[in-house]
Amino acid sequence: MYGHVPTGVWSAPGRVNLIGEHTDYNDGFVLPFALPFRIAVAARARSDGLLAVTTVGDDGRPQRAEPVPVDALAPGGVTGWAAYPSGVSWVLRHEGFTSGADLVLAGDVPAGAGLSSSHALQCATALALLGLAGTELDEPGAPSRAEVAAWVQRSENEFVGVPTGLLDQTASLCCVKAHVLFLDVRSGEMEQVPFDPAAAGLDVLVIDTRARHSHGGSGYRERRAGCERAAESLGVPALRDVDPGGLDDALSRLPDELGPLVRHVVTENARVRRTVELLRAGRIAETGELLSASHESLRDDYRVSCLELDLAVDAARAAGALGARMTGGGFGGSAIALVPRNERNAIGDKVLATFAERSLPAPGLFTAVPARGARRDI
Repeated sequence: MYGHVPTGVWSAPGRVNLIGEHTDYNDGFVLPFALPFRIAVAARARSDGLLAVTTVGDDGRPQRAEPVPVDALAPGGVTGWAAYPSGVSWVLRHEGFTSGADLVLAGDVPAGAGLSSSHALQCATALALLGLAGTELDEPGAPSRAEVAAWVQRSENEFVGVPTGLLDQTASLCCVKAHVLFLDVRSGEMEQVPFDPAAAGLDVLVIDTRARHSHGGSGYRERRAGCERAAESLGVPALRDVDPGGLDDALSRLPDELGPLVRHVVTENARVRRTVELLRAGRIAETGELLSASHESLRDDYRVSCLELDLAVDAARAAGALGARMTGGGFGGSAIALVPRNERNAIGDKVLATFAERSLPAPGLFTAVPARGARRDI
């Protein structure tokens, strides 16, 4: 694309959030794992201070963004897909890592499927630009992976203008193979919890409904703003501080439109903690009921599900899944189902048939296996 060999290639994965939805920006608990699907960034430094970015789509056709001076990057100055890598360059400049660069991006994380393709792109870009500046993660003196996750969040919040929490960035950077990441978003404390569904005769079936979603939409913003209003009304720093035992009292002090948001966040945090307890005890099959309860809460209280997500969840459960839920921010994207391995194909066929009966596009199906986080590849 640019007529020379890259200095290196860095990549970062998409993610599935096993449970813990819309809790991250409420200082709560999340439980994601990384997917084998990744976004890779080939990079080489430029001496003229320009950032040039090309993305290669699934069809092999490149899209080039107009090169921009790194020193001139500012929120609102770049729009569309190029805002994501540009925002990372902008925030790294403020952290002392300034470099013009040629970047070529390509990968296989399904876009718009609620599997965090945009954060995989941003995290891979961050590693590439840091690498060009002579800094590789996990080396002495390098920023921690948690620090880089916070920088990526800032780039998306302030430069791109999307008010996401820390779940996706941290998952892409910090997850490890064969584990889920139990993250306390407030404290930053992390625990890598072993997660091997196959050893229990189970699979995590991902159902990409093909209903595209975006965190930039008003629904996501409205719910986050509602949670902040509710926390202020209750006199707590965040909804994570509402004790489950005092939930009924808290709800009685809130307007009707805010109560369901609070109920979801408080009960979802409790579900994350219970899921972790079960996984530590090797009782993975019992987490299915918690997944289903999470979906019902997201559907009825948080109201971020949609027809396609509900169809996927209901069809999977009716066909024998131990539990199922939407994953990601909602309004489209993907659902996951915990299924007996020997029934995986039959359950997938039932989901496909259900969508066909409603004349909806056939969803994509794949088995999710916990993979490693972001790294330098070449």
